[in-house]
Amino acid sequence: MCPYRLVLEHVTSRWGVLVLIELLDRPHRFSELRRAIGRVSEKMLTQTLQTLERDGLVHRDAKPVIPPRVDYSLTDLGREAAQQVRDLALWTERRMADVERAREAYDDAKRA
Repeated sequence: MCPYRLVLEHVTSRWGVLVLIELLDRPHRFSELRRAIGRVSEKMLTQTLQTLERDGLVHRDAKPVIPPRVDYSLTDLGREAAQQVRDLALWTERRMADVERAREAYDDAKRA
C-alpha cells in the first residue's frame, strides 16, 4: 500500500474523522474526547489517537501530576488535515438531500 493511502485511511477512518473534527475546537482529555465522540470504545479511541499521533497529526501531552493528566491536541499538520475533513463533512451535510434523491432514483431503477 502506498504510504499516502495509508495516511488517507487513518484520516478518513470512522473514528479518525471524528477525532480530528472534535480536536479542531480545543484540546481534550481522553475522557472528554470519548464523551464528545460517543459510542467509541476505549480501545478504538486509544488506537486511533496513537495512529494519528504517529502520523504527526495529534500531540499527546502527558503532565506529571497525580492523578496523571493527558491532553490531546492537533499539530499544525493535524489542524490542516482536520479542516479539510471538516469541510468534507459540512459538504456532506449540505448535500445530503441530493444524495438521498440519487439513492432513491437508483433503487427505483433497480426495482424496475
